[in-house]
Amino acid sequence: MEYRRLGSTGMYVSEISYGNWITHGSQVETESAIKCVREALNQGITTFDTADVYANTKAEVVLAKALKGVRRESYELFTKVYWPTGPGKNDRGLSRKHIMESCHASLKRLNTDHIDLYQLHRFDFETPLEESLGALDDLVRQGKVMYVGFSEWTAEQIARGLKIQDQRGYNRFVSSQPQYSALWRVIEAEVVPLSQREGIGQIVWSPMAQGVLTGKYLPGKKAPAGSRATDKKSGAAMISRWMKDDVLEAVQLLKPIAESVDLSMSQMALAWVLQNPNISSAIMGATKPAQIKDNVKASGVKLPPEVMKAIDGAIGKVAERDPKKNVSPNPRP
Repeated sequence: MEYRRLGSTGMYVSEISYGNWITHGSQVETESAIKCVREALNQGITTFDTADVYANTKAEVVLAKALKGVRRESYELFTKVYWPTGPGKNDRGLSRKHIMESCHASLKRLNTDHIDLYQLHRFDFETPLEESLGALDDLVRQGKVMYVGFSEWTAEQIARGLKIQDQRGYNRFVSSQPQYSALWRVIEAEVVPLSQREGIGQIVWSPMAQGVLTGKYLPGKKAPAGSRATDKKSGAAMISRWMKDDVLEAVQLLKPIAESVDLSMSQMALAWVLQNPNISSAIMGATKPAQIKDNVKASGVKLPPEVMKAIDGAIGKVAERDPKKNVSPNPRP
């Protein structure tokens, strides 16, 4: 495993990080989740990403159980706030009330006294940005949060936030958590250039396009039983955008390219993401320890220019690049 600095900070993160969005507390039983986390640690992964909303707050609890007994200083713990965590009108969004209450609840569930990176899970159109950023800054000054970031913000929203932080002397954003893969490139035109200028690193999710880039989904055939595409509780709606024959046919063209560099398609998908110098870490999920052992081999891989060109030639026409696709709900759920 190799490590990179998170943006312009002095904190290092593992190139491959472990996320538990649709696994812990829902798709994977606690015992299996613990085995996956322990294997991640064995493979050198030190960065763990979760959120209060995952599995209706259960994912944080399971992650805490899995990390019990591990020296706290030896790993980086990331979580998020925004999506509903209860039935009330204030159980969501980025108001000062919800940010503070959600942070305290996450600290309890995660069984820790601090969160290494606290992220605004989406942009909140209903709360003054100054209010949200002031609450984040207070959490940093209280020692409950080390660094702050956001997920799925547009370049314009990022710029607005940084301006307020600079004007008020608040702690600045150091990270962005967008969806990014060889099929989903919407951050490249605007978010990445701005982030590079401002010292913000990308911690990307779905680097394998919800599993499509593994090549297991074949054009003209039904999705394998038990796969994400068949499970309505684990992202079937999101993966549906790629379940089209033209996309699946293009993805199959990647197989000989991966073989030419002695990588699995999963490894090549992760390695492709990590070629972008603005990427600090790529988040992977797992339901079995074997998946982790396989995927971490992507760390440190340098894909030759001709391979990067071949990948773009294979799937470039079906890749999504429109920066307008990077959106947050308005109004919030």
